[in-house]
Amino acid sequence: MARPIWKGMISFGLVSVPVSLYPAEQSHQLAFSMLDQRDFSPVGYKRYNKKTGKEVPWKDIVKGYEYEKDQYVVLTDEDFRRANVQQAKSVDIATFVDAGTIPPEFFETPYYLVPDERGKKVYALLRETMRAAGKIGVGQVTIRTTHHLAAVVPSDEVLMMITMRYVNQIREHSEFEFPSTSAKSAGITAKEMELARKLIEDMAGPWEPEAFKDTYNDDLMKRIEEKVKAGETKELTKPETDKRETGGAKVIDLMELLKQSIGNNEGRGRKTGNGAGKRSASVTKVSDARKSRAHKAHAARKTSAKPAARRKRA
Repeated sequence: MARPIWKGMISFGLVSVPVSLYPAEQSHQLAFSMLDQRDFSPVGYKRYNKKTGKEVPWKDIVKGYEYEKDQYVVLTDEDFRRANVQQAKSVDIATFVDAGTIPPEFFETPYYLVPDERGKKVYALLRETMRAAGKIGVGQVTIRTTHHLAAVVPSDEVLMMITMRYVNQIREHSEFEFPSTSAKSAGITAKEMELARKLIEDMAGPWEPEAFKDTYNDDLMKRIEEKVKAGETKELTKPETDKRETGGAKVIDLMELLKQSIGNNEGRGRKTGNGAGKRSASVTKVSDARKSRAHKAHAARKTSAKPAARRKRA
């Protein structure tokens, strides 16, 4: 079982729930080494003392803040804790908000809040009350040496803690250019809107996360195996020439594309997140094939039984 990265409390009002924090995400990325392209030898990381030039072992490294030129104040984990004792030991919920009111760009990393044995009843009380009210808790917490805005969210039997970005960490979208939210100003016709709505409805389905697979590592391993098989382990693959047109923008017939998309979707059957339309069609084919085989076998048994019956009567 994974080790907790933090232990503390969920605090709301005068109520506290003892919990342990566990990462809710796991990485499946391939590990790569840095190589020197001149002889393909591994490149290592070296921590060295800038005054002596000698390597420094991890046990001798501490954190320091440069408060003046070349003058540092040393900070330990205890200093980070003392900076805000309450938030270093507690997910301090300051408010409860409607679940759908926080824009997605604020959310960052998910964690599991796992209750200690003595906190299970209060944990369940908080979870079920939030669920019934349609609310999520928002507060602050310090994990290790980093201060986070955080949301506490009920999900099935779990209380999730999702770290969030502060508003000053999100770039203002006003520095970019986006189409108008007015369909008319954006040049969208009522017919285009209707076709797009129909396409979205045809493609709609329940959220089924297991239907989406991360195949990139498998694809990358195939590419690695191709290079090994071809004896190209030391070849630096050059970018392919972009064969796409570099001239003026191509005029797109949006109506025609929407109609084709709807037609293609109807041809495959109504899709859901897990390809239920395709599966339904394949199940029907299998069922029909089984019925056909069963019918042929039954006919064959009847045919073969007739001569035997005649011999018995004779």
